[in-house]
Amino acid sequence: VQLQASGGGLVQAGGSLRLSCATSGRTSRMNTMGWFRQAPGKERQFVATLSRNSNTYYADSVKGRFTISRDNAKNTVYLQMNSLKPEDTAVYYCAATYYGASSSSEDYDYWGQGTLVTVSS
Repeated sequence: VQLQASGGGLVQAGGSLRLSCATSGRTSRMNTMGWFRQAPGKERQFVATLSRNSNTYYADSVKGRFTISRDNAKNTVYLQMNSLKPEDTAVYYCAATYYGASSSSEDYDYWGQGTLVTVSS
């Protein structure tokens, strides 16, 4: 299983970005896709998950602003980020697991390389 994250960039506070996570390989066995982020000098932080049954779960800090979704035909998972804040600045990683939704990065088996999101004030 390979994951390729893209779509990061520089945006002003209040703006929007859409991150993409292209998947390849034996992704049909993956039950849950997730997004995490890591700001400089901080630990990796949970952002959102999307399960095979389409259940979603968000960190409180992004609830109502971010939306996780997928396009099965394109084997791609998205993270739509609206109303961005400077504190959203981080490297964003997509991840996949065989198991159910989890906010712990330790439960994920596969990771993309990360894409940098910078939100200016």
